[in-house]
Amino acid sequence: MRLFSGALPSGDEAMELAVAHAMVRQASTGDLSEALRIYRPTAPVVVFGRRDTRLPGFDAALRSARKAGFEPLVRAVGGRPVAYTPEALVIDHVKHEPLAPDGLESRFQHFGNLYAEILRDSGIDARVGAVPGEYCPGAHSVNARGVVKLVGTGQRVVRNAWLFSALVVLGGDAQLRPLLTDIYRHLDLPFDATSVGSLSSELPDLDPDAFEQRVTAAYGVQGPAPLDAATLEVAATLSADHRA
Repeated sequence: MRLFSGALPSGDEAMELAVAHAMVRQASTGDLSEALRIYRPTAPVVVFGRRDTRLPGFDAALRSARKAGFEPLVRAVGGRPVAYTPEALVIDHVKHEPLAPDGLESRFQHFGNLYAEILRDSGIDARVGAVPGEYCPGAHSVNARGVVKLVGTGQRVVRNAWLFSALVVLGGDAQLRPLLTDIYRHLDLPFDATSVGSLSSELPDLDPDAFEQRVTAAYGVQGPAPLDAATLEVAATLSADHRA
């Protein structure tokens, strides 16, 4: 499995989402067998699901995001709105797999347990499952103490391949709560601001670099490489699809 690590020098967050989109396309054709990409965003963003864009309050949600200094984007995987600052870790895992749809639920279970174990090894009382009122609710979210969400996961399955994405909130939760409250109110979706947590709130002495190393170790990958030109070229053609 190839490892790509680090944010793009351009700081273009739409391109960051487009890279994952490009990677799963390459996995679909067999040009990429399996890869893991890990990066920390360089700017705050709100990422909407495709169906959110069709809700009556979407334009008002966009205005709230921009007013708060967050760039609104649209992602390839499913789910409801998420927001994050540069105090986050995004993990995108793609694999060429002819029977990709058959493993949808087992992947959610496997990676939910994987992230819970990483958090427990870091000293957090981590559990798999949604907490009441969480943003982008999912049965395989990872929470702390059954109270606050720390990791969200999502999938996109295409012909002969899958993309599994995870968002780990390292910090910035105090900034996220009021913004997500506004966005979910505009979209008329249930949300409880107290469900928003972060690793640094659970572990005040959190070392983000050490945590990222725990993640790569859990996947058993070493030696990150720069993204190749072919992937970036495909991503550049897809980036407009991710701008709100």
